[in-house]
Amino acid sequence: MQIAPFRIEEYFGKYEFTAKYLLSSSDCQSQTIADLLAFEPGAHDAFLKHWCGYTETPGAPWLRETIAQTYKGIRAADVFVVAAAEEAIFLFYHALLKPGDHAIVESPCYESALTLVKSTGATLSEWRRKPENGWAHDLAALESLIQPNTRSIYINTPHNPTGLLIPLPVLRSVMQLAGRYGIYVFCDEVYRELEHDSATRLPGGCELYERAVSLGSMSKTYGLAGLRLGWLVSRDPKILQLCTQLKYYTTICSSAPSEYLTDLAIRHREKIIGHNLQFVLHNLKLLSTFLARRSDLFSWTPPNAGPIGFVRYQPAQPAKSNLPTDVQTFCETLVQQSGVLLLPGSVYDQPHHIRFGFGRRNMPESLSQLDSYLSLAN
Repeated sequence: MQIAPFRIEEYFGKYEFTAKYLLSSSDCQSQTIADLLAFEPGAHDAFLKHWCGYTETPGAPWLRETIAQTYKGIRAADVFVVAAAEEAIFLFYHALLKPGDHAIVESPCYESALTLVKSTGATLSEWRRKPENGWAHDLAALESLIQPNTRSIYINTPHNPTGLLIPLPVLRSVMQLAGRYGIYVFCDEVYRELEHDSATRLPGGCELYERAVSLGSMSKTYGLAGLRLGWLVSRDPKILQLCTQLKYYTTICSSAPSEYLTDLAIRHREKIIGHNLQFVLHNLKLLSTFLARRSDLFSWTPPNAGPIGFVRYQPAQPAKSNLPTDVQTFCETLVQQSGVLLLPGSVYDQPHHIRFGFGRRNMPESLSQLDSYLSLAN
């Protein structure tokens, strides 16, 4: 198995734990274990007594039931718990695909959605979205990519890195198209429930199509990345069984303390998500104002879900500006000189864009630091 370098994670690994101002984080503000245990009387003592032996490979039955209740028409048996979203992506592709198969991936995207397809020996086509039309979805282009050996389509909504929701009619059309050919649809939904307007919330892919597999996680919307726990949901028992067989070779089972805390957090998700959404909406206003004022440098299609957005970097010519024109050089110079971490779009194969994150409490301070740096440099 050959896997290409993971550019997104390598870039974060280089700077994330030394940079003072994180302005591209894809998750929301986190909490302490004490914060979580305070949600329920008796939770502290129950957590201390929680057994730390092996857990069931598909996840604790009570946790699967709690997760199932966040969807419509889903049973606990349709839920498969994993050690974070990354394991889920690995398991799905390596359980489903083999050399000679073909997969379609919506792009730009989180890089492992592309590289893990290739690591199975399957061939890959990208369903590309473009900034010039507001990152719109082209259904005719998607259908043109389908081949007789196409086994899966990957979609991501709310979308990383643009922060945009797929329109519901488009989502339904993708499911109908996949159903016509018997193709699995992998629905990366790790930002679900963090829509900026709750009225725009989409049904989970698993609710719409029997061969759809929904991916959820504690890392993004909940801001509890340290729990390292996620889940797959599907009404197709075959794909979950294939993932189970492969999980015996990866993590076998999930962390017992993480299962307890995840169940607790999901049962109190309205408090957690409501708290995080306040940060997101407040910070989004600040970022929008900043980008409008700095329109000589930046432009974007404003996001409508999640804590991230994808901003076009368009500096003046060098004779009129001291800022680098190359986005990778700009981001690396910025973090080294000012401690502000932005993610260059080159890791998404979008060399003219930058991912901004606005889900953290100290985002206003980080944005102010960026503003000061630009004033001095430009």
